Amino acid sequence: MKILYHHRTASRDGQAVHIDEMIAALRHLGHEIVVIAPNSTAAPSFGGSIGWVDWIRARLPKTLYELLELGYSLLAYRQLAQAIRTSRPDVIYERYNLFLLAGIWAQRQFHLPLLLEVNAPLAEERMNHGGLAQPALARWAQRWVWCNADCVLPVTRVLAGYVERAGVAPERITVIHNGINLTQFANSPSASVAKAKLGFDDRFILGFTGFVRDWHGLERIVTWIAAHQRIHPTLHLLIVGDGPARSALEQQAHTLGISDRVSFTGVVARAEIPALVRAFDVALQPAVVDYASPLKLFEYLALGCAIVAPRQPNLEEVLRDGENALLFDATQPAALEMALERLVTDAALRTRLAQGAQQTISAGGFTWLENARRVTALAASLQDSAR
Repeated sequence: MKILYHHRTASRDGQAVHIDEMIAALRHLGHEIVVIAPNSTAAPSFGGSIGWVDWIRARLPKTLYELLELGYSLLAYRQLAQAIRTSRPDVIYERYNLFLLAGIWAQRQFHLPLLLEVNAPLAEERMNHGGLAQPALARWAQRWVWCNADCVLPVTRVLAGYVERAGVAPERITVIHNGINLTQFANSPSASVAKAKLGFDDRFILGFTGFVRDWHGLERIVTWIAAHQRIHPTLHLLIVGDGPARSALEQQAHTLGISDRVSFTGVVARAEIPALVRAFDVALQPAVVDYASPLKLFEYLALGCAIVAPRQPNLEEVLRDGENALLFDATQPAALEMALERLVTDAALRTRLAQGAQQTISAGGFTWLENARRVTALAASLQDSAR
């Protein structure tokens, strides 16, 4: 099958991981992929974004920036139309982005099936974070794109609810969770080797991966370590990544006198992550938005981590309390801290959760390769229906 893969993502972060892995998996299955996207040659290494885009976003009034986003659809449509005429693809696969109408225009003009991957309800997300000047236009654009795609692929069943409430018929919605590339995790070191390499042989590691933001709640972990340093003197928070909350966490650790118990690796290459996560005794997912399918979660599972996470529907699509994770009630003030205490003091529980975690990936088919198989099966079904 020849697939036209369209996205508007310029940053090199978790979004780029999803894009790169899906393209690689589709190609591994023997499909020809034609990619239409922003100029990637201007993007920095993993963890960065195109500087001039950030510069424009920071300086333009929100209304004007949103109109520019909408206007980008014209440029994207021209690129899509040229690629369709040149390569004659069988289907269009698009990663949804707000104000991006070009894929639907191309679908209609060239009578091609369009599969739409949806990772977030971006109109609501940006409204909730004060990032929209034209919410009515954003809601219209989102609903119009979702309702006109031939098949919508949200990453959780919770997110599928958003899509269905926008007016998309349930039979046109297929949930495809995020996943992992098993080959990247096949040769990760043992926990003892991973710790030794970091110089943390004697530490009990509470670990987190990704871009750290205030809402992740890692300040609670720092406070808990400080309060329990006499009872559990080997506790250490290792954050594999960076982010806007880093300076505040480092200052908090300094104030509490535990700077030597909190470490940041900074941004690391994707290939380095498995070896670092293998050093975790407990993997942290202290908070997550209610519709997300966190990439880090699948990495934790694949590496056999003892995971602590909030009990909420999107995570319970993958996690089972006491089997592959320890879930806590986020509405209870001390529930996270109580869960940490259980995991730190109960080695048998950690072992049981770790074993359950490793089994989850294969049992649930949570790999990019399996996702690619499901996508191409849906694409083939759409082709058959169009004939």
